[in-house]
Amino acid sequence: MSRLRVKILCTLGPASLHPEILRGLDERGADLYRINLSHTALERIEPTVALIRSVSSTPICLDTEGPQARCGPVIEELVLHEGERLRLTSSPVLGDRERLSIRPPAALGFVRVGSKIGVDFDGVRLRVEEVGGEGATATVVRGGRVRSNRAVTMDPPPRLPALSDKDRQAIELGARLGITHYALSFASDASDVDLIRSLAPAGAHIMAKIESRLGVRNMDGIIEATDSVIIDRGDLSHEIPFELVPYYQKAIVRRANRGSRPVYVATNLLESLVTSTTPTIAEANDMANTLIDGVHGLVLAAETAIGVDPLGSFDLVLRAIEAFEQASEGQLLLEDRRSPELAAGPADPRP
Repeated sequence: MSRLRVKILCTLGPASLHPEILRGLDERGADLYRINLSHTALERIEPTVALIRSVSSTPICLDTEGPQARCGPVIEELVLHEGERLRLTSSPVLGDRERLSIRPPAALGFVRVGSKIGVDFDGVRLRVEEVGGEGATATVVRGGRVRSNRAVTMDPPPRLPALSDKDRQAIELGARLGITHYALSFASDASDVDLIRSLAPAGAHIMAKIESRLGVRNMDGIIEATDSVIIDRGDLSHEIPFELVPYYQKAIVRRANRGSRPVYVATNLLESLVTSTTPTIAEANDMANTLIDGVHGLVLAAETAIGVDPLGSFDLVLRAIEAFEQASEGQLLLEDRRSPELAAGPADPRP
């Protein structure tokens, strides 16, 4: 477990589900391992848990799919262009520039002519033109890249169950495997939290994820009903303009702290490290401000699940937390005094 006051939660995936990476995360003090059910087949849960436990005693969290629509598998390098027409279907087809599968099938039952649909994080936007025949036809309003199994947002949003059938089966399996933590995706109100608590084993720690407009609206009840809160900024940005997300983050953190619930922030902490080994100063600034807001922990998502350097990402978050804790204790100025370079001051630029 981490010796730091601020915790680090790690999402596991293809990049990190290897004994040597798990050992490295353990040695660095990872506090919780998250298995994302949106990207983990039901039959892979038990082998994944077994792999983690073969090298680690760090607690594991099953993170539910929740009431979210997603696209199915697509061809490599699928790019949609403005003005193209696309068939949306509930059938399990391989997506291309002519058709795209949407799950769960019930989601398409809520679309109407004129409905707006967003696909993936690259900003693809569709407008529904026709509905019928177990699907819909849409026009690409804004083009972009689409990848397999990515989030799909609909306006108006579909009314889906808080837990999918897969979620319920995964929770039952988790209880048999002794899993102690369960994250509820897209919590809409306190009753959703009560539902997952009723299905999880007695004494389990429930983490409610606030990542939708409805979740924000009902945050007080959700916070009161849950054991801890995760703010997923990526999914929240699908329903709230991106420039407002930082302010919603601050509001949720304040409410969680007021309710004495641990609160964690997820998504885009070190997004550049998904494909690079060099972070940006903006990412350092974001982590610093997030920590100053009063969060209890940070959640690495794509960085450790599919990133090029999971251990390097963890190290950078450690450094950010250590800097925050030093600054909180007034130690940074002491370090400045010890540094000959800083003590000497900036070089005189004059000739």
